[in-house]
Amino acid sequence: MTHYNYLIIGGGMTADAAARGIRDIDAKGSVGLIGEEPHPPYNRPPLSKKLWQGKPLESIWRKTETLDVEMHLGRAVQTLDLPNKRVTDDQGNVYSFERLLLATGGTPRRFPFGGDDILYFRTLDDYQKLRTLSDGKQRFAVIGGGFIGSEIAAALTMNGKDVVMIFPGEGIGARMFPHDLSQFLNRYYQEKGIELLAGSLVIGLTRQGEELRLNIRDNRTGAEKWLLVDGVVAGIGIEPNIALAQRAGLPVDNGIVVDEYLRAGNPDVYAAGDVANFYNPALGRRIRVEHENNALTMGRHAGRNMAGETTPYHYLPYFYSDLFELGYEAIGLVDPQLETIPFWSTPYQKGVVYYLQDRRVRGVLLWNVWEKAGDARNLIAEPGPFKPEDLPGRL
Repeated sequence: MTHYNYLIIGGGMTADAAARGIRDIDAKGSVGLIGEEPHPPYNRPPLSKKLWQGKPLESIWRKTETLDVEMHLGRAVQTLDLPNKRVTDDQGNVYSFERLLLATGGTPRRFPFGGDDILYFRTLDDYQKLRTLSDGKQRFAVIGGGFIGSEIAAALTMNGKDVVMIFPGEGIGARMFPHDLSQFLNRYYQEKGIELLAGSLVIGLTRQGEELRLNIRDNRTGAEKWLLVDGVVAGIGIEPNIALAQRAGLPVDNGIVVDEYLRAGNPDVYAAGDVANFYNPALGRRIRVEHENNALTMGRHAGRNMAGETTPYHYLPYFYSDLFELGYEAIGLVDPQLETIPFWSTPYQKGVVYYLQDRRVRGVLLWNVWEKAGDARNLIAEPGPFKPEDLPGRL
């Protein structure tokens, strides 16, 4: 049995950030990390962004090994014995700890068909598989019109591939953007050469020789059709990996529930990153955030608290994306069901969209507007009340 002062379950950006937070406070305590992937921690956003634009693969590594962290990679933790402060991995190895971080992330949602013929894009191995496939194939289907789907469709198109996007909503990013902006993105992607099947569901997949046949149903008419492609990529969201915490009796509800110090129902167990459900005072509600900024800030915060600090985590994270020549940062509740107030300096090219609820700003979309996330965060924290005419010039 191996003993650590600090044990981290998870091998992603949150885990690396936590190790850095521990080292901020404790330079000598022993740190162990158990990760399911065979790779040490790496930056995930370049997998659907910069690596497709020529950034070298070696640029993604976070260099966790420089932190004097003992890494156990390619292993999955099976049991968490809280009374004895031990975990056991799938190879039968036992590790004991004084303080534990659950940075277990999430697992992509999957269709009940298609098997390994559908690539659920999330990891470095997924990127390398798609890159290899794209070197010899031409026509790709991307299922999903959200964050990952829109980025992968753009990446493949910029690399000379023929792409069809299939998604159930009316427009790209329809769960985040106002209707008119989502419809603009539809036209923008079509102008880039991407075929769109909006309002459509993939209902089956079969292999025909070297090609894949997708069966598709139109949500509006019920009509069915099929198409042949060389590869299929899906980005339809993730489910937080809560099973380990749940079996150990820790609180779970849309993730692992943590207090303001990121403790997960036990004074020596913490959770952070994609899997953590935390309370944000500015929004007055619990949230779970699946993006880089939260992984890094929350991970580091958890590491520092594990090593002896007692500082509440009240940070409101942002997320960002690149869509061909367009880009955005979003913070707070970016939900088109709220009242949306857009102010465009150039329609759909540069501007700010405010999301209001009960006369308070609950979210901000910065569309090709940069270095304003901190100001947006402050605005969301203000009590208001706000009227639409109060907002021009705030950001």
